[in-house]
Formats: sequence, C-alpha cells, structure tokens
Amino acid sequence: MPPFRRKKASKSFPVKVCTLDAELEFNLEWRATGRDLFDLVCRTIGLRETWFFGLQFEDTKHFISWLKLDKRVQDQCVSQMPGTPFMLLCKLYPEDVAEELIQEVTQHLLFLQVKQAILSMDIYCPPEASVLLASYAVQAKVFFYGDYDENAYKPGMLASEDLLPQRVIDQYQMTPEMWEDRIKIWYADHKGMSRDEAEMEYLKIAQDLDMYGVNYFAINNKKDTDLYLGVTALGLNIYEKDNKLTPKTTFPWSEIKHISFDDKKFVIKFVEKTVTNFIFFSPKGMNKLILDLCIGNHDLYMRRRKPDTMEVQQMKAQAKEEKQRRQVERNKLAREKQLREAAERERAAMEQRLLQYQEEIRLANDALRRSEETAELLAEKGRMAEEEASLLAQKASDAERDNARLRLTAIKTEEEKVHLERKTREAEFLTARLVEESEKRAAEAERLKAELVAARVAEKQAKEKLLNFLSRTSTGSLPPSSTVPSSLFPSTCSLPAELGGEALQNGNAVPSEPELNSYQLVPDDSDPHIHRLSLEIEKERVEYLAKSKHLQQQLDELRCEFSVLRVDRAAATLDRLHEQQARAGDDKYSTLRRLKQGSTNTRVAFYEEL
Repeated sequence: MPPFRRKKASKSFPVKVCTLDAELEFNLEWRATGRDLFDLVCRTIGLRETWFFGLQFEDTKHFISWLKLDKRVQDQCVSQMPGTPFMLLCKLYPEDVAEELIQEVTQHLLFLQVKQAILSMDIYCPPEASVLLASYAVQAKVFFYGDYDENAYKPGMLASEDLLPQRVIDQYQMTPEMWEDRIKIWYADHKGMSRDEAEMEYLKIAQDLDMYGVNYFAINNKKDTDLYLGVTALGLNIYEKDNKLTPKTTFPWSEIKHISFDDKKFVIKFVEKTVTNFIFFSPKGMNKLILDLCIGNHDLYMRRRKPDTMEVQQMKAQAKEEKQRRQVERNKLAREKQLREAAERERAAMEQRLLQYQEEIRLANDALRRSEETAELLAEKGRMAEEEASLLAQKASDAERDNARLRLTAIKTEEEKVHLERKTREAEFLTARLVEESEKRAAEAERLKAELVAARVAEKQAKEKLLNFLSRTSTGSLPPSSTVPSSLFPSTCSLPAELGGEALQNGNAVPSEPELNSYQLVPDDSDPHIHRLSLEIEKERVEYLAKSKHLQQQLDELRCEFSVLRVDRAAATLDRLHEQQARAGDDKYSTLRRLKQGSTNTRVAFYEEL
C-alpha cells in the first residue's frame, strides 16, 4: 500500500480592503481572480447591489485603477507589498438615489463616499447647502449624538466633527461657534429622523450638485484645446479647463452607438449615421479607464430602462418589508418614549404634590406645637393668679378680724378713741381696697381659666385636624417607585471583456479582430419603451425639483444671511461660477436640458470649435 501523501498547500497572499468605515483583511489564493476577491468582500459586508461598486487601487505606475473581475489579482500590476490595499468605492453612480438604492448598506457606503468627496472639495458644494448637509450628517450619527435636546445640548458639542469644507470656512468671517449655531438650527429640525432617513436626505441634496457623479478626465480636441471629459450616469459632458461646474456640451448615452480608442485617440460614433464622429485625445494611461467607465455607465443606463429582474424585485420586496418592520419598531419605540415621558412628568407632579403635603404637615405640626406652648403658658399664669387671689383673700380675712377686735377693745382715752377711729377708718379703707383687689384677682383668675379652656379646645381641634389629614394622605394614591419599563440588475453580472481591447457588437456578439479597443453602444431598437421611459424619468425629476421649492427657499435665506459675513477676496473660482449660474436661474438639470436641445451635429461642431 503506497504511503499517504499530504496534499501540498496552495500559496496565498494577504489583501487589505477598506470600506471607508471598516478595514477587512483576507488571505487569497495565488490564482484568485478579481471576481473572487470582490465577491468575498461583498459577502463579508452583506452587499448585494454590487453593480454600483468596484475595488480601486494604485498600480505600480501610481495610476488609479479599478480591479478587473475576470483577471487574476496578481496579474493586474498590483503592488507586491504585504497587505495590498484596495478601496471598495462606488464606481457607477445612480441617477436617482431614492428610486434605485435598495439596501441600507449600499446607501450608507455611498453616503460616506459622497460626504468625503464634499469635505475634501472634490465635489463643489455651496456654503448654504454645506450647512444643511452638515446637519443631516450630524443626525446620521443619531446613535452617537441622539436627537437634538435643548436641555442636554452643550456648546462646542460639534467642534470635534469635520462637517464643513475648508473652502467654505475660509470665505466667511465666522467663528466655529457661529457655524455650530447655524448647523444646530437645522439639526433641531431633524428630530426623530433615523440614520437611514438622514443619509437618504443627504444624498437627495448631494445628487443635485453639479459635480456629483462626474468622473473628470483631461482631454484635448483637434485644436489641442485643454478640456475636461465628464463621464456620468446620463452621458458624456465636455467642460472647459477652468469650469468643472457647467458643461459646454453634452452627449446622452441614447445618442451614442460605439466607442473605441487607438493609442491616445478616442472615437465616438452616434446612432444617427449623418452625425460627424466625436473625436478627442486623452493621456495614454487613461484610455482604458475611460472606456471602462463608459461601458459600465452605458450598461447601467440601459438596464435602468428595462423591467427589474426577479432578483431585484425580491430585493425590493425584502427591503420594503424590512423598512416597514423598522418603521413599526420606531413607532413602537416612539410610543413607549411618549408613555415614559408622560409617566416621568406624572411622577414629577406627584413628587411635587408630596412635597407640598409634607410642607403642609410641617406647618401644621409647628402650629400645634405653638398652641401647646401657649396653653402651658396660660395654665401657668392661671395657677399664679389663683395663688395671688388666695393670698389676698387671706389678707382681707385677717384685716376683718383685726377690725372686729379693735371695735371690742375699750378706749380709755379720747385720743385713743380718735386714734382708734382713725385706725378703724384706715383699716376699713385698707379692707375695701383689699376686697377690691381680691375681686380683680378673682376676675383675672376666671379669665385665665377661660383662656386655658379655649387653648385646650384649640389644641384638641389641631390634633383632630392633623389626624384627619394623616388618615386622608395614607389612603391616597402615590406614584410608583419605578418608571414605565422602558432599479436594477443582478449582482452576478460581469463587466464586458472589451476593456483589454475587444469589441462588442449590439452588446452581445463576439468581437472581431479589426474592432479592438472599442465598444458597441447601440440600443436595442426592438424595445419601443426606452424613449418613453426616459421621458417618464425626466418628468419625475422635474416633479421632484418642484417639491423641493420650500427647501430652496430656506437655502436662499441662508445664502442671504451668509452674504453679509463673506470675505470677497476669499471667493474661489467655482464659487463665482456658481453665483453666476444661480443669478441666471440655471441648475444642473436645466443646463443639461438646454444643451440637449440642439442637434448632435451642432454639438460636435461646437466642441471642435472650442
């Protein structure tokens, strides 16, 4: 029997992937493809809307590239350093975040990426919109800050947060406290909003910014004019070198049939055969990246205008059920919070009443004690009056006996008689005065007795009142000691294989040799609903803009308030361009609609004349 042989372990290498809020580390097999790594990352974080995202890295030539899913990771010029860093980023942006985003994790990742781009000034944001977005960013940290509470809020609470672009801060003579006060006003309006709701409101505002979802590439036309090519979810835009906000012309995906490049030269053919080809020149290292983004955005553009796949429908149904479940939980928590607050208020009121009762008992006890002291004092005075009256009565009796004895004594001489009479009169006068004084003392003793009786009656009434009050309080209900207990396509789709120089005809046929470095973008002519769906999407966008009129008014008010504190010399080029656009009444969508009104030939000719 041959000896047992242990299977040789396959080689592996470490990979690090960052998702803007987490770092993931994996050990990949040496033959692992980009699809293997991408699927592993998506499974780890629970991401199913994979068509928006890609893995970005910096190759050995220091170019920013996207990992190709159909090739081995080690074959894509990835740095051989241990722990090769990749960034999971949104590669293709949705047209309408409210309609397209299904999963909360997708929304959160896009929110973090857009927020970082705005703060790093890669996406231009006006000052007034920056303050509004900052307030939603604070509300999105609801588990950290909680809802705005005027009593719990402390000045400087937001000082540690990076909430505004530095360009906005430098333009105004405002202290950090002044910025915080303005953010706090908007933050207070978002009370009760959950994290996913705050992030969605942030993205709804951000998607209307001119530079949102635009990938810029430096290009030249036949006149060697320096221009920018903007690859977006709706088509290709051409910008002047010093103006990335307002495109000079645009070419929607619905008009483009075929894209190809040869070295630095790009050629775009249109659906209308009579239209002149659109040609531009790009740096050699950027041509494959431009073609890759054009293919991805065009595919996503076409699939948005088709019915959802079964997988997407199931994802939407699950997301709807999950949203309803969370809403029920939030409503339940809100009701419990209201009940708890009501119980706290009732408890505070009962405690206040209890304090009042205790104060009343204390006052009643003080009054009773004073009554007892007064009664004791009156009783002592009564005893003293009785003793004095008894003493006076004894003196009067002694005087009467002396007077009687004097009357019976014989007076031998007249002088003694006169003297005796005088003594008698004096004794009678003294006796009368003593009797009168005795009567007064007796009357005073009677009065003190009456007061003593009244005091004892008052004491008895006070005791009865206290006993009644205590019995009534003991039978009353007191507060308890404890509070109330407290649109799209399947994720398995792969990018076209044309990135390495192959071609597609009508999006399906196998490319032939003469069509290297090209991509066929002709739409499916058999589907008559594509144009109608495009019009419906545009109509819904116009309706959404009409609904945001109130928000625009608030932003205008904030803009007027900021204009007083602005430092004119600090205004950047993009700010001046944005102000000109605002004075003309233009926005991102009105500009694109105006540019698409002309014929394709006219737009191509205009581009060549730049």
